[in-house]
Amino acid sequence: MKISVLLPYKENFSPEYPGAVSVFLKDTVVKSKYKKNITIYGHTKFKKKLLKNYKNINFKRFFLRSNSKIYVKKFLENEKINKSKLIEIHNRPKYVKLIYKQNKNIVLYFHNNPLEMKLSKSLKERIELFNKTKKIIFNSKWTLNKFRSGLPRKYYTNKLEVINPSTTKKRINFKNKKKIIIFVGRLNRSKGYDIFGKSIINVLNKHPEWTGIVIGDEPREKHIFEHNKLKILGFQKHNIVSKWFEKSDISVVCSRWNEPFGRTALEASSAGCAVIVSNRGGLPEASPKALKIFNLNARNLENAINKLVKNNNYKKSLQKKIHKHFYLTNIYTAKKIDAYRKKLISELS
Repeated sequence: MKISVLLPYKENFSPEYPGAVSVFLKDTVVKSKYKKNITIYGHTKFKKKLLKNYKNINFKRFFLRSNSKIYVKKFLENEKINKSKLIEIHNRPKYVKLIYKQNKNIVLYFHNNPLEMKLSKSLKERIELFNKTKKIIFNSKWTLNKFRSGLPRKYYTNKLEVINPSTTKKRINFKNKKKIIIFVGRLNRSKGYDIFGKSIINVLNKHPEWTGIVIGDEPREKHIFEHNKLKILGFQKHNIVSKWFEKSDISVVCSRWNEPFGRTALEASSAGCAVIVSNRGGLPEASPKALKIFNLNARNLENAINKLVKNNNYKKSLQKKIHKHFYLTNIYTAKKIDAYRKKLISELS
């Protein structure tokens, strides 16, 4: 019994700059009771891969042809040799139509807004996806609700399910937390880095005993903020970022855009940070107990940070509450995924 997982064509399944889908799979496949039956397919340039049960789809790329179609075609050639019981497609609804001709046992995962993706924007396209899949998984209620937009009530079934991303819940000694305010993510306007930069400079001027840490990069935009208590570390590997979350007091996730979920807020919550999030997209689902900013601007973010900086009891209380209520562990999510797999495999037998 074989379960094939098909990554997006440009997804990087490597420790070097891994994509969000890759991190999700790395965390959950190893906890799955079906892990010996799972093969992950992708097109990764880097030599090192995140898991051993990965198979690279190699082919010659063409300038004027659709490399995505060639990628799927190569995957299907492998399927003719060894057909899968289930095919799980991640974040590419356009692959469904191509694969359905050969194998109808498809599960589709959405990690982004369905209304902004090819072949799921229109009502007709989403109904077709519903009819051509055995199940559709969403990374948040927000992405599920976007998919349901305009759909008749008859499509509100258990076939559509939310399975949130997950991580490891860290064991935290809150006495070891440092006076660090951390921002992790792309250093651009979409992530609200310009807002964070303005706010953190003012906070550090007023509270010199605190330190600001920024982890991330962005070659397409330049937002320069300088302060002797602000350290910009650039891109860091996941294990390094996790260690920073564990020692930081406050984590700021102030995205302007509607985050489909919010990996940074998830990781910060698992490490017992006092998390501040903007009320955008799926961010409140990633950290339900976080301090939320409903009207995002530099002044309101600065006020939110100061609220935690000035009131140590409130800050510690928020940290412990966020950590105590954190439940999105890799084991929890893997069990939810395995539950639908077991049901579908039983139905298909």
